[in-house]
Amino acid sequence: MNFKKWTTALMLALAVSSCIQDEALNSEAAIDACTGADVQLAHINSDSKEINIYVHKGANLSKQQLSFTLPAGATLSADQHYPDDIMNTYDFSNESRSRTFTVTSEDGEWHSTYTVKIIPTEVPGSFHFEELLPSNNTEYDILYEFEPGTSTSVSRVLQWSSGNPGFKLTSMADGRTGYPTQQITDGYRGKGLKLTTCDTGSFGAMVKMYIAAGNLFIGSFDLANALKDPLRATKFGIQYYKRPVSLKGYYKFKAGEVYTDEGIVQKDKKDRFDIYAILYEADDNTFMLDGGNSLDLTSGKLVSIARIKEADAKETDTWTAFDLPFEAVNGKSIDTGKLQNGKYKLSIVLSSSVDGAYFKGSVGSTLYVDELELISQDN
Repeated sequence: MNFKKWTTALMLALAVSSCIQDEALNSEAAIDACTGADVQLAHINSDSKEINIYVHKGANLSKQQLSFTLPAGATLSADQHYPDDIMNTYDFSNESRSRTFTVTSEDGEWHSTYTVKIIPTEVPGSFHFEELLPSNNTEYDILYEFEPGTSTSVSRVLQWSSGNPGFKLTSMADGRTGYPTQQITDGYRGKGLKLTTCDTGSFGAMVKMYIAAGNLFIGSFDLANALKDPLRATKFGIQYYKRPVSLKGYYKFKAGEVYTDEGIVQKDKKDRFDIYAILYEADDNTFMLDGGNSLDLTSGKLVSIARIKEADAKETDTWTAFDLPFEAVNGKSIDTGKLQNGKYKLSIVLSSSVDGAYFKGSVGSTLYVDELELISQDN
């Protein structure tokens, strides 16, 4: 190699080395997900820095094996250490069932402290939409259910999920009543639920997510994945140990005036709502159906479905009763052994636009729901 070529190669190598050395370290300090052997649902509130982790009722709270997903290069530390804290196993047997964890960014400049709470849970038989979960810096409604006859934080048994955290990114909401999913004071009995299909504005048009249907479901919403893979950002289901028979409740519905399909007006199309419940196989507790494999209700994991029929999903301005029987699908029946061992999961899904997940529907479509009842038989 002559001197000129050698000099050029050396300069190139030094330039590449310099680029590598000068590359900025990650400045993100967040908890993006949490899984574990007993974890059923993990609700992460990035605004309030609170994580509610729902585990099955028989879980050992003093030995919770948790795996936290962090941004590249970030590190996690528990703010207090207990004797049973070994190899990602944490003790949550204190009175509040909560602890704090701090995330430090890769560059060491940023820190976020999360309050993590463990909640033993099982799916209740009735849902009244009477309670909201107050969270700091969170303007949208978060609904949850108590154990019957109780009203303390440790007796909370189920937290509903919705797309409200994703809608916040659009900056289209003007206070809590501007969100697609919200509690109302005049339900069928007491308070109730209101779901509205909303315009996502210029932000939604930019990312080709033109509308946001009001929705509520048993599962979790992955905000970190909401823009790059919105269907898989919604995960459905929680362990269920009974044989579901039917889903009952009351609804009202009014369709919006203009139906659009990915932002294009469809003159002869009318919006309708959706209410359904599913029971599916989950041999691995970490497995959950998501919007990419369950919204069309064709997954081979499905065992039974209760869904309102198109002919019955009518517009009405008065509270109207519905009773949806669970029907077997995929030629499957419920296996007693699997049921006892927690190998099935159940979800209930409500939406103001039946195809809202595909950004099809009418802005202004509004569904009211109250007094849901899940009828089941003990195993």
